[in-house]
Amino acid sequence: MSKTALITGAAKRLGAEIARTLHGAGFDILIHYQYSREQACELSGRLNALRPNSATLIQADLLNTEDCSALVDSVPKDLTVLVNNASVFYPTELATVAMADWDELLGVNLKAPFFLSKSLWPTLASQQGCIVNITDIHADNGLSGHPVYSIAKAGLEAMTRVLAKEFAPAVRVNAVAPGAILWPEGSDEMDEAKKTVLSRIALGRCGQPDDIAKAVLFLVDQGQYITGQVVTVDGGRTLFS
Repeated sequence: MSKTALITGAAKRLGAEIARTLHGAGFDILIHYQYSREQACELSGRLNALRPNSATLIQADLLNTEDCSALVDSVPKDLTVLVNNASVFYPTELATVAMADWDELLGVNLKAPFFLSKSLWPTLASQQGCIVNITDIHADNGLSGHPVYSIAKAGLEAMTRVLAKEFAPAVRVNAVAPGAILWPEGSDEMDEAKKTVLSRIALGRCGQPDDIAKAVLFLVDQGQYITGQVVTVDGGRTLFS
């Protein structure tokens, strides 16, 4: 029986690692991307070289209603897994945050996952499938200087629990909350700032993308009696929050 997973924001970073891991577990992969076509094509080529016709590209702007509708329409009827991974992350100082920041951060991090989940629920239900949302450890207490991002991820965690009830029993809905896994792209954090973060991690090191991907695979493949839960993968960082 074929298994298909749609992963949003799958061209690079955590999304690409999740795609590789689920592909290795036998899933056909729908690689969603917005701008990162080169990386998406490279990933698709590698996966298709391992197993022909096992990876498909889908380009869509998750802030665009028409794009999202077209994405949903392109999904095959054997969709088993939706991973809401696509994310926008940047600081928004409270004194200067604009409506456009709110619309983008809430739009990609919360609105799009909600409407994709809602639209794909019947397809997933027909396959007894599941949804995994990628949240953030800062959903609970907020990341300083990033209030809108933190609010969006807190909403995504709440959505995980709400939809787990709404979609039960046919579709399981869970989340994975990464801690320090990858530094933000273009990060200008100094080494000392990074050392401060590491000093607050019980295991004394950053995690790796495959730590997140393996948690997603566990929820997809082994967590048949798990729904409405958030799995925190942070090396014990939240022990010191």
